[in-house]
Amino acid sequence: MRLGLDLLGIGERSAGIGTHAIALPGALLAAEPGIEITAIIGREAPPSLIGAPWAGDVRWLRLPVATRGRQVALAQYAGLPLLGLARRLDVVHTLSNVGAPRVPGLATVVTVHDLIWKHAGLDWGPPEAVAAMERMAARAARWATRVQADSHATRADVLALAGVEEAKVDVVPLGASAAPDAPATPEAELRARLELGSGPVLLAVAQKRPYKNLQAAVRAVASLGDDARLVLPGAPTPHEAELRALAAGLGVEDRVRFLGWVEDADLEGLYRSAAAVLVLSRYEGFGLPVLEAMLRGTPVVAADAMSLPEVAGDAALLVDPGDQAAIDAAVARVAGDAELRADLARRGRERAAQFTWERTARETLTSYRRALARSTPGRGRRALSR
Repeated sequence: MRLGLDLLGIGERSAGIGTHAIALPGALLAAEPGIEITAIIGREAPPSLIGAPWAGDVRWLRLPVATRGRQVALAQYAGLPLLGLARRLDVVHTLSNVGAPRVPGLATVVTVHDLIWKHAGLDWGPPEAVAAMERMAARAARWATRVQADSHATRADVLALAGVEEAKVDVVPLGASAAPDAPATPEAELRARLELGSGPVLLAVAQKRPYKNLQAAVRAVASLGDDARLVLPGAPTPHEAELRALAAGLGVEDRVRFLGWVEDADLEGLYRSAAAVLVLSRYEGFGLPVLEAMLRGTPVVAADAMSLPEVAGDAALLVDPGDQAAIDAAVARVAGDAELRADLARRGRERAAQFTWERTARETLTSYRRALARSTPGRGRRALSR
């Protein structure tokens, strides 16, 4: 199989989409060693992608486009099909929600991570960004030979909100991995540098946007004792000012840490040091922070909303994201009960072990074969037999 991976939308801070882009090629090569991968990147492709362990085993094609804007859209709509045909690719797979149209002789696959913009509207982004996604994402899903959704919740959204036929949407869950020897800033150093004191640390790894419900996390830390701290890593946004104002109004501005984008070693150390990770989003297409916490044995309090129950199973405390009293009670239980934390740590590791990149690769390959069978029949059979 000759595969083109459209990574044009992957930049330095692509969050979960970037994690998927870095993990998937190596997992595909391990699952099917004969596969030939051409990685198509833009000028802002991050070093973590270009320097991935599998980088020497794929062909690279860099286009002079940014990760956003009209140029990259034109490259995906017009350039990728032409490149795919010229290079005799069997499948072109876009990992960033907006992909290439279907053309004769070339199967196209698009991963739709979420349709949060459809639910959250201006809480997701400015009007022009929402309008652009309205035009491009639904159209890309309809155009593609096959659609991959991260979760059953996202698949339901694709079917209901994008008008895509049921038979062509596959659920391909993401994986998670944590290297046991990954560099991690020691807890004592983090506590000293970030002035976290000696009490319980709550961690919420999320973009600072209203639909992520970080205001509920701020209120939760205010309900705990004075020694509790809340850490909110991530690039600043206009919503951060609202969160800071909320913390000040509740009298806990000195107990909430707004860190901006953090180094990998610091984030690893925070995951390992936290008493609980809070994932309280009202809308979520998958929820990688749930798995990332569970892999490290960190208890999770998660919203009982959209995809999060699919990912968490019975290994987290699930709460109504609109019920602040229930959120406060769950956070207090985890912070104050060592036996509960140990139980959640055990169940979390067992749950996270079910979500591997090897599984993601196998199910991705199955989806490719369905796409090939649906595209030009003769070419599909040849690719399947390679």
